[in-house]
Amino acid sequence: MSRSYFPKCVALSALLVLSVGALDTFIAAVYEHAVILPNRTETPVSKEAALLLMNNNIDVLEKAVKLAAKQGAHIIVTPEDGIYGWVFTRESIYPYLEDIPDPEVNWIPCRDPGRFGNTPVQERLSCLAKDNSIYVVANIGDKKPCNASDPQCPPDGRYQYNTDVVFDSQGKLVARYHKQRMESTQVLTNSEMDKENVIHIHHGILPRNIAIRRNEIMSFATTWMQMEVIILRSGLYAPEAVKGYHYDMETESGQLMLSELKSRPRHEPTYPAAVDWHAYASSVKPFSSEQSDFPGMIYFDEFTFTELKKNTGNHTVCQKDLCCHLTYEMSEKRTDEVYALGAFDGLHTVEGQYYLQICTLLKCQTTDLKTCGEPVGSAFTKFEEFSLSGTFRTRYVFPQITLSGSQLAPERHYEISRDGRLRSRSGAPLPVLVMALYGRVFEKDPPRLGQGPGKLQ
Repeated sequence: MSRSYFPKCVALSALLVLSVGALDTFIAAVYEHAVILPNRTETPVSKEAALLLMNNNIDVLEKAVKLAAKQGAHIIVTPEDGIYGWVFTRESIYPYLEDIPDPEVNWIPCRDPGRFGNTPVQERLSCLAKDNSIYVVANIGDKKPCNASDPQCPPDGRYQYNTDVVFDSQGKLVARYHKQRMESTQVLTNSEMDKENVIHIHHGILPRNIAIRRNEIMSFATTWMQMEVIILRSGLYAPEAVKGYHYDMETESGQLMLSELKSRPRHEPTYPAAVDWHAYASSVKPFSSEQSDFPGMIYFDEFTFTELKKNTGNHTVCQKDLCCHLTYEMSEKRTDEVYALGAFDGLHTVEGQYYLQICTLLKCQTTDLKTCGEPVGSAFTKFEEFSLSGTFRTRYVFPQITLSGSQLAPERHYEISRDGRLRSRSGAPLPVLVMALYGRVFEKDPPRLGQGPGKLQ
């Protein structure tokens, strides 16, 4: 077995399945885990070997669960793929899967381990929750037989699901979710539309049922995607603020984070007001300036860019129906760093198909404009002021600001105005790597044949 530091991001804004009706607040924990991976092989290992690896990872998670419980946490969210890893083919992952029943069966695996066959992983997770009186959210694999009468049944006669499960503080299985994947071709897992009262997402692309869900609380374990590169960051995110996060690509140490969260965030006066992401950008004329647009690629999507040539200015760049407006002021215009304003309005077609509208300000990898959109880790140029907006045709727009070192920008340094502007506040100048407004236009997504949430195919 090999050990690899590739911690899947876990995040918690709140929780759907936790019974917090009598509590105004609750304590949530997330754990970043340096997953112990199996050796790469296309040949399935024995069930005993698969269980040995999973128990090694659960040994690590157990320490985090116990520590979180001692610190008063009501719930802990563990990482995606944190129990068996991710270096698999469809066939080689099979020994790691268990039959996960519908939560309506009223089952506590820790007390009744043989009720649904051989389920040692579910038994151990159930006992972890029960023995420590804490809700445990974990990512494991489910398997379900199917037959030829089902047109979606794979040739090997089984569905395999990337599955999140939740065990309550008594060890009872209270939620099972077959995660939704946006990929058009699924190597390991199948998909189906689950209707359990719990929401999880796979990969970095928000499906519509999450973006528009009216429930107040959700949890998810996923790989976090930044504009230019996959970012592996764990954190707790509430509507009013980032409660805490951890980003570490250099070491193999785990990281446990806890925070007190509000049980009913929508009822709080600090809950963010609705934003009209089209209002400001559509009310102003495009900024006119001497600029020449040029193409650039971000994650296989061709953006239209314009360079920021001065230390202060106003720029507009457009692609199709989307026009992105930027007003900015740098502390100084460095000669060794180049920034560009970019727009993308189109269908993303790599590892899935989904329609995006994106406005972004980013640092190019080098002073060569051809590198705009390539991954970059540090920045020395600091922005004193900025205002970014776009003529979005969707209300599902997600802002992000990532600073030098791939750190999130503190909320005290920026705000989201109700007319759809991502604006700076007074404070220290920010060394910006990427600033973006990321829009999902769900009605323009192509139909996904036979596909819903995340089958491990």
